[in-house]
Amino acid sequence: MCRSKRRNALWITAAVVVVAAVALYLFQPWKLFTTNRVDEAPPAAAGQQAGTVKQVANGAFISHEHETSGSVEIQQLADGKLTLRLTNLHTSDGPALHVWLSDQPVNKNGGGNLDDGKHIDLGALKGNEGNQNYAIPAGTDLNKFSTVTIWCERFGVSFGAAELKQRA
Repeated sequence: MCRSKRRNALWITAAVVVVAAVALYLFQPWKLFTTNRVDEAPPAAAGQQAGTVKQVANGAFISHEHETSGSVEIQQLADGKLTLRLTNLHTSDGPALHVWLSDQPVNKNGGGNLDDGKHIDLGALKGNEGNQNYAIPAGTDLNKFSTVTIWCERFGVSFGAAELKQRA
């Protein structure tokens, strides 16, 4: 009987260790306390001639699952390429964060709808604070993709989103 209890205790301990390891991998709780700051120069300062960058759209972030602030701007360079620029971004660090353009509207009560329609993944979030640039694929219709979100792919939630307002 004593041997049976020991064996059960070992199995339970092994199961707890496995569950804890999986939970740590999925949730990465230490990221709640980390900051990754990125400060990229605006596209105009990165080799483009002054006055050749046109602001096409802009917006401000609202918070969803995590406190998120900052602004977003879409800039058209002299060669016609579009760049999405995040300015003064501040959000939580998290696992598998990406910058998305979405065709869904910004919902102030949560961002669970932003993956319901179509979206364009502009890549992994470079840092959870600072200023950063993301290339927008050629042919992207900004009339259809009017929302920018910081999307956590691991949990399918928006940390924050901004509605893009077209400039005249």
